[in-house]
Amino acid sequence: MSRSRHWTRDGIDVALLVISLGALTLIGTPRAEGQASIRRTPVVDIVEKVAPAVVNISAEAIVRAPDPFFGDFFAQRRRVESLGSGFVVEPNGVVVTNAHVIEGSSRILVTTADGQELEAEVLGLDRDTDIAILKVNAQGLASVDLGKSSELLVGETVVALGNPLGLSNTVTTGVLSARGRTVPAESGESLFTDFLQTDASINPGNSGGPLVNLEGDVIGINTAIIAGAEGIGFAIPADRARRVVDDLIRFGSLQPIWTGLRLRELDAELAQRLEVQQDRGALIEAVYPESPGDRAGFKRWDVLTRIGDKTVTAREDLMTALYSVAEKSRLAVEIWRNGQASTLDIWAEQPPRELGLRLLEERLGIEAVERQGVLRVSQVVSGSPAARKGLRRGDSLLRAGGRSLATVDDLAREVLRAMDRGGVLLVVQRGRRAYYLSFRL
Repeated sequence: MSRSRHWTRDGIDVALLVISLGALTLIGTPRAEGQASIRRTPVVDIVEKVAPAVVNISAEAIVRAPDPFFGDFFAQRRRVESLGSGFVVEPNGVVVTNAHVIEGSSRILVTTADGQELEAEVLGLDRDTDIAILKVNAQGLASVDLGKSSELLVGETVVALGNPLGLSNTVTTGVLSARGRTVPAESGESLFTDFLQTDASINPGNSGGPLVNLEGDVIGINTAIIAGAEGIGFAIPADRARRVVDDLIRFGSLQPIWTGLRLRELDAELAQRLEVQQDRGALIEAVYPESPGDRAGFKRWDVLTRIGDKTVTAREDLMTALYSVAEKSRLAVEIWRNGQASTLDIWAEQPPRELGLRLLEERLGIEAVERQGVLRVSQVVSGSPAARKGLRRGDSLLRAGGRSLATVDDLAREVLRAMDRGGVLLVVQRGRRAYYLSFRL
């Protein structure tokens, strides 16, 4: 217990000065041993838990740069390097990162938080989800698991870890700004759906690192920023990434899931033209016979309005939902038909192995064969879409859906992946010229 006395000197209240000095003394007094420091926030605990599993990724590629005066004739080969992030998901050296970080690279180096520099090989890569799996030759690495993203709260604090702009072991914080964002890829070839949006700094070099909540769970994979936009970053939700990661580790590629439904985004103009009473959702243009959609009871001109507890605003919403669940899982889909709402159950299934080749022949009118490492058209059905667009026997098939083709199985797989999008884009070469040809499925 303290006593205070008041007196004045030169008009100053001395008691007030004594009290103030006492407060300063209390502030500066060392805390009792074992007392928690106010500096140990949840973010500090998160960093200590997750950061040891975060890695720096350096991807090296050789590109041909045309001579500024003589063009391709004197093109020079030069080495380029991209930097990114990743995180270890299995102690034996399995690393998750973004596909765009390592795509096209000839050499990949992974640097762990404790300074180990390890050469990596690619176990699998999927451009549609922008996820890649690497493997390094190491044991006992610090690792983290993918958490859940289904119960995230808009406005909750999130933490991004990684190596933005090559600055290793960087931590940034922010809030979850939104869920379910749709973002076009930088190339414009594809559309990413169901992204998490955050204002935690995600910059070049930060891609592939984990986005973490205050419970220390990895809720997403940092993946993209909008060029020129401050405070807008995106991450792949953990729930969507989980099956992709599992498939890439087990099979080296994302196993296709199909519905047999050809969908089209519905807007007010299309609804009025087709006299559909709903003006928002995904419209079924066709149902493939004996497909999961056919067995579930879907019909042409049905409008998909909800999948589970999520509203359908685009055709990609169905595929997002399918790729977020395990094979043979059930999804409840709400539809609008003839002025009434009802719910149908559809199951996540892999398509029959031969279906891709059958679609290629039935819908496009093409048969293909691999010859000397090149995929070539072996037959064009008379009167087919391929014939009408001028394809000939012997033409080379270079790419489908933005992916390079080497085998007939590659082509069949890309046709299946494009089935629910309603069409596929082929790159066909004849002589020295390459052509882009689009086909409906």
